[in-house]
Amino acid sequence: MNSIQSDPFVRNGREKGIAARSDRLAALFAERAALHDREGSFPFENFEDLREAGYLALTVPQTFGGEEASLYEMLLAQERLAKGDGSTALAVGWHVSQVLQMRIKQSWPPKLYADFCRSVVERGAMINQFASEPSTGSPSRGGRPQTSATKTGGGYLLTGRKTFSSLIPVLDQFTVTAFVEDEERIGTFFVRKGPGVGIDETWDTLGMRGTGSHDLLLDGVFVPAEERIDGNEGDGQDAGEGMSDHGGALLHIPACYLGIAWAARDFAVRFAADYRPSSLPGPIAELPHIQQKIGEMEQERITARTLLYSVADRWDRLPEERASMRPELGLAKTVATNAAIRIVDLAMRIVGGSSLSRSLPLERMYRDVRAGLHNPPMDDSVIAMLARRAVEACRKGTNLAE
Repeated sequence: MNSIQSDPFVRNGREKGIAARSDRLAALFAERAALHDREGSFPFENFEDLREAGYLALTVPQTFGGEEASLYEMLLAQERLAKGDGSTALAVGWHVSQVLQMRIKQSWPPKLYADFCRSVVERGAMINQFASEPSTGSPSRGGRPQTSATKTGGGYLLTGRKTFSSLIPVLDQFTVTAFVEDEERIGTFFVRKGPGVGIDETWDTLGMRGTGSHDLLLDGVFVPAEERIDGNEGDGQDAGEGMSDHGGALLHIPACYLGIAWAARDFAVRFAADYRPSSLPGPIAELPHIQQKIGEMEQERITARTLLYSVADRWDRLPEERASMRPELGLAKTVATNAAIRIVDLAMRIVGGSSLSRSLPLERMYRDVRAGLHNPPMDDSVIAMLARRAVEACRKGTNLAE
């Protein structure tokens, strides 16, 4: 509880409750993290704990019995959850963030949306959207999906393969993007596990080994017309209709990696305070070069958290400015993920050679935070976006500091 009381980003009683729940769950997950990492197994028991704690309804609207968490509150929950197990936090982050996007965008058919929200609250249902493919890579880079949607009686038949399908071992439903051939555009479809849906267990990676991000296989999977999310021609509902979050919900990604770094920082500081080699009169925390490293960890962490939470707070308070905040949203992600890598590296330098041991958590955290570099948006895209905005502002004579 002390960490909650001393955290300047926990601002009120509701946020204390959200933080406390994540702390309790993180303590449970930390006990299992090493085994799931070593085995590359999916932590089903963690998701049972999340269901029982009501965590899965974090961003569901209150109308349907959810908590209707703001972006800021979601990040607070996710960062602390990741202190226990980064894989679990990142995986469930895709669910809570997509539910937040759904709440904002309101592009789902109303009955389908209401039914799904109730299923989250009542049964602990989860969801993720699958768009990445072997031949096209990340959807953030553009690229037309090879997964196809062919019109048939009463709906569509979907065929294709999706990669990086986090959470797929535990999902009963998900959304996928597919190219609608006779419309020459991309559609989004609500798919339920059933005939034609398969999983190719391809996920065997350096880090984030417990996210269950296997390949999803679709072979002539039928989706009813009324479960197409983006609408279709002639129904008055076009793709992309509704209010966009402009990438705000993706801040669950940097929150996760900062949570992992937080855990590494805590481990290293405790180690430094307790470790007393025989050659020294006191713990290594009293050595100037160790204090330098601890100070550098704090510098990185405080800077990244300050940026992340200030951007989230502004996003929550000023929805009319969200479209113009895309550079700041991207910057928060790239600053946080690179800071997390630096923090874990410093933690390992403090602990020394034993930090490489698989009996300690630092080597897993080191591998896990590297994955942040490959989550969207990518560093180069963010830098290019910032540069374009600066050049455009200069041409218009705009002061970006105003």
